[in-house]
Amino acid sequence: MIKEILADCDLRMNKSVETLRHELLHIRTGKASIGLIEPIRVEAYGSEMPVSQLATVATPDAKTITIQPWDKAMLGAIDKAIQKSDLGLHPMSDGTMIRLAVPPLTEERRKELVKLVHKLVEEAKVALRNIRRDANEHLKKLEKSHEISEDESHKAQDKTQELTDKHVKDMDHLFDLKQKEIMEV
Repeated sequence: MIKEILADCDLRMNKSVETLRHELLHIRTGKASIGLIEPIRVEAYGSEMPVSQLATVATPDAKTITIQPWDKAMLGAIDKAIQKSDLGLHPMSDGTMIRLAVPPLTEERRKELVKLVHKLVEEAKVALRNIRRDANEHLKKLEKSHEISEDESHKAQDKTQELTDKHVKDMDHLFDLKQKEIMEV
């Protein structure tokens, strides 16, 4: 029973770390990245689709993203979707391909992005603490119903804390990497 609770706790904490990693991919750093346009949805063939399902997306250099639609009729729709997004990127179309020039970030914007990243990391840490609390509550219920001893409960709670500390450390590492990436000129 304890192993199941700890395994579930570890799995949920890993998911929190992965969710944070995925969210951080979408934060602009001044370098061209395919992850920047992932959230953009394009009205195509009667439904909303991600750009990656309609075109070949590439980064030929550190400051440019190219989007080459498989169906040339989608060029205008992709262009419009990019303009409507809050990325602040201006698409340039040559009739067959869209080029996005990723402008360098200002110092002020870099600091704002670091604050945003910090906020995301703190929210993820709150999620970790909630998972730890849930696991500890399960362990205390098992102890109250005499399914496990007090010692087993305390040892399991210590393991839960170790898992939490490990995942918090992972999140801090992600924050440090993203901060370094954002502040790099």
